[in-house]
Amino acid sequence: MILVVKLAGLGLNLKALKSFFLSSVLTTEIFFTGEIEKFSSKKLKMLQSKVFNKKTRGGRIQKQVREVYLRDDIYCGAFSCKSCDSSAARLSSSKIIVVDTNVVLHQIDLLENKAIDTVVVLSVVLDEVKNRNRSVYNRIRLLCSNPARQFYVFSNHVHKDTYVQAMEKESANDHNDRAIRVATLWYQKHLGDTSQVLLVTNDRENKRKATEEGISAETIEAYVKSLGQPELLDLLAQPTNEDITMEDADDSRPSKRKLIYQEHKPMSEITAGLHRGIYHQGKLRVNRFNPYEAYVGSESIGEEIIIYGRSNMNRAFDGDIVAVELLPRDQWQDEKALSIAEEDDEEDDTVHLAPDNVDDAPRTSNLSHETSGDKNAAPVRPSGRVVGVIRRNWHSYCGSLEPMSLPAGSGGTAHALFVSKDRRIPKIRINTRQLQNLLDMRIVVAVDSWDRQSRYPSGHYVRPIGKIGDKETETEVRDHINLFDSILVGVRWARVGKVVLIENDVDYSPFSSQVLACLPPLPWSVSSEDVSNPVRQDLRHLLVFSVDPPGCKDIDDALHCTSLPNGNFELGVRILESSDSHKYDYIADVTNFVHPGTPLDDEASKRGTSVYLVERRIDMLPKPLTEDICSLRADVERLAFSVIWEMSPDAEIISTRFTKSIIKSSAALSYIEAQARMDDSRLTDSLTTDLRNMNTLAKIMRQRRIDRGALTLASAEVKFDIDPENHDPLNIGMYQILEANQMVEEFMLAANVSVAGQILKLFPSCSLLRRHPTPTREMLEPLLRTAAAIGLTLDVSSSKALADSLDRAVGEDPYFNKLIRILATRCMTQAVYFCSGDLSPPEYHHYGLAAPLYTHFTSPIRRYADVFVHRLLAASLGIYKLPTVFQDRPQLTSVADNLNYRHRNAQMAGRASVELYVLIYFRTRPTDEEARVVKIRSNGFIVFVPKYGIEGPVYLTGKGEKGAGDWYVDEEKQKIVKMDGSLSYSVLQTVKIHMEVVEPQPNRPKLQLTLL
Repeated sequence: MILVVKLAGLGLNLKALKSFFLSSVLTTEIFFTGEIEKFSSKKLKMLQSKVFNKKTRGGRIQKQVREVYLRDDIYCGAFSCKSCDSSAARLSSSKIIVVDTNVVLHQIDLLENKAIDTVVVLSVVLDEVKNRNRSVYNRIRLLCSNPARQFYVFSNHVHKDTYVQAMEKESANDHNDRAIRVATLWYQKHLGDTSQVLLVTNDRENKRKATEEGISAETIEAYVKSLGQPELLDLLAQPTNEDITMEDADDSRPSKRKLIYQEHKPMSEITAGLHRGIYHQGKLRVNRFNPYEAYVGSESIGEEIIIYGRSNMNRAFDGDIVAVELLPRDQWQDEKALSIAEEDDEEDDTVHLAPDNVDDAPRTSNLSHETSGDKNAAPVRPSGRVVGVIRRNWHSYCGSLEPMSLPAGSGGTAHALFVSKDRRIPKIRINTRQLQNLLDMRIVVAVDSWDRQSRYPSGHYVRPIGKIGDKETETEVRDHINLFDSILVGVRWARVGKVVLIENDVDYSPFSSQVLACLPPLPWSVSSEDVSNPVRQDLRHLLVFSVDPPGCKDIDDALHCTSLPNGNFELGVRILESSDSHKYDYIADVTNFVHPGTPLDDEASKRGTSVYLVERRIDMLPKPLTEDICSLRADVERLAFSVIWEMSPDAEIISTRFTKSIIKSSAALSYIEAQARMDDSRLTDSLTTDLRNMNTLAKIMRQRRIDRGALTLASAEVKFDIDPENHDPLNIGMYQILEANQMVEEFMLAANVSVAGQILKLFPSCSLLRRHPTPTREMLEPLLRTAAAIGLTLDVSSSKALADSLDRAVGEDPYFNKLIRILATRCMTQAVYFCSGDLSPPEYHHYGLAAPLYTHFTSPIRRYADVFVHRLLAASLGIYKLPTVFQDRPQLTSVADNLNYRHRNAQMAGRASVELYVLIYFRTRPTDEEARVVKIRSNGFIVFVPKYGIEGPVYLTGKGEKGAGDWYVDEEKQKIVKMDGSLSYSVLQTVKIHMEVVEPQPNRPKLQLTLL
């Protein structure tokens, strides 16, 4: 049932009311509109009831009832109107524009410009945008809720004069277009001469019908031109096939340009092909070392499909969800045919930008299939081509324009090629009237379309970031980036700090006044009401402490350990068997301040996670919460959520309980400080003793996890020492893990496992959990090939078998085992959040931790998933009622999907930040260093530099150099060999390299690694 309700004056929580209706078997959607006022039956009139059948996600056929209630008290929002309540008005101009769905979807960058205002956004437009592009929907909703902008939402779908009933055989698109025209005509008649109302559309047919019906209508381009601000034209998205063309709308002649790419299959054909197994669906991931090589993980065939060459990628971008068709088997690629693309590969338009087949894709090795086949036959891997894009991953890209000579009389529109900082992104063609001003700027560009006839996608200029190499930070950058940009201004690529955030879709904007209004006033302290609260236990008398990275301000977890009377230890020849200890985890009680449905909660939900860069943290929650009110700082009373275990001396959990609490931390230690205390035999104070006891238990717990099959993996975490004065990196190296790190990690893992069991027991269908899918053997194949090449046998039949194999992988090189673990980590699947009701219990398993259940509870300051889990835990204890969102499984799934997206983006932003600081560090420090070969390619290999945690390509021969084909790949032995056998390089071999920053293309610096 889709129910449109207007209720008010009854003290009702609309979200709770929505939940009530959603609990009905037939109710699927509800609309709440208008201002809250007393219920009046005269204001509601049920127009009709329609019954139809709908297929559920589970495949069942369910009868649906749609009831529409119409109202006569929805206001137009214009100050000039004499008949509507002016208290709800937002539109002050004498010219009001009504935008259609097409304009909102494709021109959101333009709409966000402050020059565009006094806009009516119809509810039917919002609904359609929400269904087609959630990112654009969030942006237009933000505009509508911004009090500084005049964007007004008009609920035309429930207004008695603008409701439009669908006609027989009318498509949904035609119905919505008609509803938009009806609402625009109503505005014209309703406002009369007091305001001019204009429908802005780029839909040919909609504009034609509007004109015939006496409605004033213009294209978006015509409207922008009427504003007299030519620079706004650069923000216009390039027209799609359904749009009215910008310059030659009357020119309907067919294009004579040569078709470069194959046509994408329609969704109906893709769906049928996926069902029959002809096509395979997955996310396209472009190789960061070769933009002409991509992979699609396919569950239908159980392994990755190689997509090689721009032709086979068929206009798909990195991150797109695509449908892939497998190529004939004789066109499948083997590992040794894959190469590392060089910086200037894209310059050769005739081949590299649009290869006609897989064999035309750019390679820098001249190795022929015949030669390689004679030398060493290698197993081929499934290869395919993209036949359609199911969901686009287009977003804003940062970079600069390709250097070019200004055309004569360049005062008008000029064509330019945008080069993204990310090599995986193809060049983007834009039109601009500001070419002369943009050639030396870092800018943001959005993609609009990619026609079959064009080598490049088309896009539009969005906004500047700043001049390349300019030491002065612009106002906008200062407002949003502050110190983060100022530390980079000494280098030519100064603005890529902001690029890191924009390209990874990280919201770094200041928190709105509505969000900040949700915070309690400062200074804040624990109140007498908190102390007397019967659900909160007073634990201020206990010795509580935290252990975190140096300089940590957002302290969201603390620990405590004490011996019980029956557990006193005695020096001697025996240990008392009855000896027990209490272990506590204290987690900041963030949900005491972040309430469901508030602007603060909505903002945290959208951001999903805090983002940690080298020199900056992008907070999920405002700093008053993260660094003060909720931070478990030393010598300050704070509210907490505690997990309390009773453990035996051999770390067996005897009992577990959960409670809200009040604590007062006695010490905020860094990992180094905690480790120093435990290592110093002269220290015997209570804090140090507790640390040692906890560490002893943590070691037992860790070993027990490993015995169950938990993996001890490794990653190349890089640590920078930063100059406190100029904020340049002074030193770079691998992050060192101490026993103190592992101690804290062990108790955090245990708390998360305990909480997962508690919430799932009480809420089996709506718990937010975290799973780590078991990797397939195909995913582990690169690791197995590498191991076999060096005479190492790995058993991957289970996590336990793999863990034992990794433990036995010890070589003469002290770094050998860690490198093997790093390679194993890269073969793993991604751990993900999910709703327990969406999967069966066997799928809950966390492979890496060897845990049947797991969730995130211990970091509510920095992860929204933990906020969600806190609410579940509190409800399981009867402290609060379960928020209504947990009764809406599709919304829960949507929350989990967003958390996974934001978590992944945060990881990518963190890595990009590290890469940026690596460039800054090495720009004045060319150096020679030892490296390990980790992957073989036909024209070189990928190396890993242990000292710095850096990975990059090494070319054996440059493009076009003599001798480029004098090497072949021995796939079985994982080595690249000179044809005469005089020289070879094997996987995991140590090589000497030279490292320096170069700029092979203007404004695209990179760290170049060359063999010595």
